[in-house]
Amino acid sequence: LTIYLNRSYLGAGTRGFEAAAQRYFGISARDVGPAEAAMLAGLLKAPSRYAPTANLQRSRDRAATIVRLMEEQGYLSASEAAHARKHPARLSSAAAARAGGYFADWVMDLGPHFLTRDTTEDVVIRTTLDRGVQAAADKALQFIFDTRVREGSKAQAAIVVMSADGAVRAMVGGRKVKGVAGQFNRAVQAKRQTGSAFKPFVYGAAMETGIRPHTQVRDEPLCLDVRGSGKWCPDNYSREYKGVVTLEEAMAESLNVPAVKVYNRVGRDVVVRVASGFGINADAAVGPAMALGTVESTLLDMTGAYAGILNGGSSVVPYGMVDLRIKGDNAPLFEQTGGAGERVISEPAARQLVYMMSRVIEVGTGTRARLPDRPAAGKTGTTQAARDAWFIGFTADYVAGVWMGYDDNTPLTGVTGGGLPAEIWKETMIGAHEGLPVRRLPMPARGAIASAVPERQAPGRAPQGNFAERMIIGILNGILGR
Repeated sequence: LTIYLNRSYLGAGTRGFEAAAQRYFGISARDVGPAEAAMLAGLLKAPSRYAPTANLQRSRDRAATIVRLMEEQGYLSASEAAHARKHPARLSSAAAARAGGYFADWVMDLGPHFLTRDTTEDVVIRTTLDRGVQAAADKALQFIFDTRVREGSKAQAAIVVMSADGAVRAMVGGRKVKGVAGQFNRAVQAKRQTGSAFKPFVYGAAMETGIRPHTQVRDEPLCLDVRGSGKWCPDNYSREYKGVVTLEEAMAESLNVPAVKVYNRVGRDVVVRVASGFGINADAAVGPAMALGTVESTLLDMTGAYAGILNGGSSVVPYGMVDLRIKGDNAPLFEQTGGAGERVISEPAARQLVYMMSRVIEVGTGTRARLPDRPAAGKTGTTQAARDAWFIGFTADYVAGVWMGYDDNTPLTGVTGGGLPAEIWKETMIGAHEGLPVRRLPMPARGAIASAVPERQAPGRAPQGNFAERMIIGILNGILGR
């Protein structure tokens, strides 16, 4: 019985009555009263459904049934039962804020289940969660939905914040109305089209092959014959064309035609290789529409991919568990560390890409994400018919991603990645950076970016030669200043 009481799953990432009492009420199981005890006991039937963080009233209704049964069976007096019904259990402030519930469930799935869920041992897990950053993310989401979204909206959103090495500091898998632990975690489980948030991988591939931010390209009507699909004519979100622009300007304004031309120039294989190297599986995407974000991904993976750009072009695997050990043991049974993995693009290419992404926030589609006291870089993303809206970006300290949309793919109304997602991102990052010194982004100064390359050298038809040859040519061009 003791083992059962200490190991039963009781929702919100908790196992055992002591952990559940701490999670929901902020007190030890020794100190709970009849109302709290009844609520805890009621969780055993369906922990995720009756978790008070998911639906407090439903949990209270279940607890009232337990109180009635305890009274009928003589475990509570009539006065004790009446008091419990009149004063139902209340959540602690931390539980009411739902802090870290999605993160806790995610972490429990990271380690082997025989140590995290099915063990009979007392296990201690150390994680990467930063309570201050988590509180900032929770507060930002609530603030924007309270002040900028119509009441009764069923729109959902998710947030992930991590360090450049992939250590996840905060996670919000959905809005409060849909519950917390045991519910659908949109940050980890939802694979959605990425829209223009995918473009940094196209431009990163270009930088790697020697193309520069100030290379010029013509933004103009374009039609392509796509094998198996016929004629395809991409256009810009504004339905307008800018003429000759630099790639820096094309990225900042999220112009579609230049992105497609760059994709055609560097080739599908190179773009897929760069995206996959950063953790985004782009193999299933077919045709040049990949450049505009037909690739699907989770918010966690996209945020991790942007962390790879920040850290100098090396891959990053997001992680939340630092170590796991049996209580009383010094040596951990399971350890996980972050840091840069294999190199995807060169450091100079990554620095140029960071510069281009900084212009998105300074003068482009992401100006609503501009922070008041420090530089930042990022990218907006809006999918076809506005079914998904993204903003992902970083400072020198944190990488954060925000996704917004409907679970049933209903189009958003009047929302783009540069709108509400950018505002959620901004509010999250302001809170996350409170008290931190300002640090520069790892990028060249604007004056150090090479002068514009004439349009005749702009991206168009794919170059001859294989990937290795193009890489060597790009490196030699960089060395020789061509």
